[in-house]
Amino acid sequence: MELPGFAVAVWMFVCLYAPVGGYPSGKVREACTSMVPCHGSSPQLSPEHTITVNGTEFKPGDSIEVHLSGPDFEGFFIQARDAEHLDSPAVGSFVLADRRRSQLLTCARTKNSAVSHTSKAKKKDIKVYWIAPGDAPKHVQFLATVVKKYRIFWVKIPGPIVSQTDVLSPTPPLHATSEAMSTSYPVSYISKPFSASACGSMKFCIRNPSNCDPGSASCFFLSFQQEDRSVFIEMSGPSEGYLAFALSHDQWMGGDDAYLCVNEDHRVHVSTAHLKERSYPLLDLENTLEDVSWRLADGVLQCSFRRSIRLPAYKGRFNLDTSYYIFLADGEASEGGQIYKHHRQPLVTDGLYNVTGLPQDIGGSRSPRLIKAHGALMFVAWITTVSIGVIVARFFKPVWSHSFLFGKELWFQVHRMLMLTTVILTSISFVLPFVYRGGWSQQAGFHPYLGCAVMALTIFQPLMAGFRPSRHAPRRQLFNWFHWSTGTTARILAVVTMFLGMDLPALDLPDPWDTYTMIGFVAWHVGTDVLLEIHSYYLVRKVEVIEDDRVQILQSLTSAEAEGRLFKQIVLTIYVCGNIVFLVAFLTAINQV
Repeated sequence: MELPGFAVAVWMFVCLYAPVGGYPSGKVREACTSMVPCHGSSPQLSPEHTITVNGTEFKPGDSIEVHLSGPDFEGFFIQARDAEHLDSPAVGSFVLADRRRSQLLTCARTKNSAVSHTSKAKKKDIKVYWIAPGDAPKHVQFLATVVKKYRIFWVKIPGPIVSQTDVLSPTPPLHATSEAMSTSYPVSYISKPFSASACGSMKFCIRNPSNCDPGSASCFFLSFQQEDRSVFIEMSGPSEGYLAFALSHDQWMGGDDAYLCVNEDHRVHVSTAHLKERSYPLLDLENTLEDVSWRLADGVLQCSFRRSIRLPAYKGRFNLDTSYYIFLADGEASEGGQIYKHHRQPLVTDGLYNVTGLPQDIGGSRSPRLIKAHGALMFVAWITTVSIGVIVARFFKPVWSHSFLFGKELWFQVHRMLMLTTVILTSISFVLPFVYRGGWSQQAGFHPYLGCAVMALTIFQPLMAGFRPSRHAPRRQLFNWFHWSTGTTARILAVVTMFLGMDLPALDLPDPWDTYTMIGFVAWHVGTDVLLEIHSYYLVRKVEVIEDDRVQILQSLTSAEAEGRLFKQIVLTIYVCGNIVFLVAFLTAINQV
């Protein structure tokens, strides 16, 4: 039986506004008309449960015992309807036999006209009593929806037909048919991995990493091949839960046409959905897919299907002859097929593409360009310019004190140039996430708070430097202490902030590579600092003088420091090269996500 228009409308309303997680409490009044649970998958075809009654005839006011039984189930929904018009509202009312496991509901303004579960507790049978109304139709049939698991359920299981006394039984007997059974489709098994040989010539393909083999355990693959008035779609990737792709008019989730392949108890269920903002996908009941196949092996999930280029009868499905941004996501799913939010950013194409146009072989990015730029600028600022500027100011005053640039000592000019570069890069980088998000991000944890602290210290440091006292002023030592402590605090917070930012979904550099590499950089910087400190201490020891049997440390170390000029310049050169290596590694990783 085709799904009636009114039932479709009710179903869409339910899916848009009802909680997606199902109805564990049994409050399913929204499903009174369709009797379809909003679980986002097609109902099973062959019922495992049966409905029995203790009589076949009734007159107004009579009570008929109704018994639902079968293998363990979690939820149920029972109604009685006019057997000759099964789409009509429920008739009669029920009386409970066990109030702990069942409850009464009001459907179509008829009090107690339906019965449902009270909890997800497993049960094998339910008994209720149906009371015949005074205006009962001639023939009444009992219907039941039974939920075994979240994604495993049967809709409108047909029960016995009871008739009013002295009314002939209908011939042939009436049978209820599941109004959702038309959504089922034949499913076959894919025998081998997909091939990328036709990508760019006959197929429009998206691969991540670029040019990867769909048969490998690390390749995300999505292809579109036009065949007359339809498009054959293949999707695969390393996932034990689900894979999904969506067509979007922009690079933000919301208002998108989505397709999901979900692992349900080691079988893959393929469904369509609509994405409404950044919320759980609203899975469709209608079947718009053909030639569905799947494969689940060695941690790689594959599915393929065909759909028409244009589907004017389905408002939620986009036409495939138009350009869209394409999202590709993966995540976890429960054994029953309920999907969870993806832990990392979906792969998104860098532009609008028409999958039925010129075949192409492209990649995508899991990180938006503005976020990539944010991370890259912060790495340049806090791995290179700050670190080198601190080393120069700390250890190269005596070495470069007699060299001048634009009227100032060389070490000071180099230090000031590097620090001003840091302020500029940090300021630009600081603004980019706010531009991308359009405001404050509530999902980034402590990263934005620490980032604001770093930005504040970065601005405060040069402002404070602008008011530094002269070299021999009494307050110069106090300034030096504040200048050093502010800079050191900013550097420590910056490193912590970068540690947190590398694993946020919008960037998410490879684990655990990013953590070990950042630890390596910190060790590299601290090791260089310690080495130069030891070297300075060694030079201090060389200028000790003996006076009255006491060892005194000379106040001026200029001559001694000059002796270590060659050593320091070698260390600085190696240090700068090492920093560049770390920076290139991070920038390469950012470019690849």
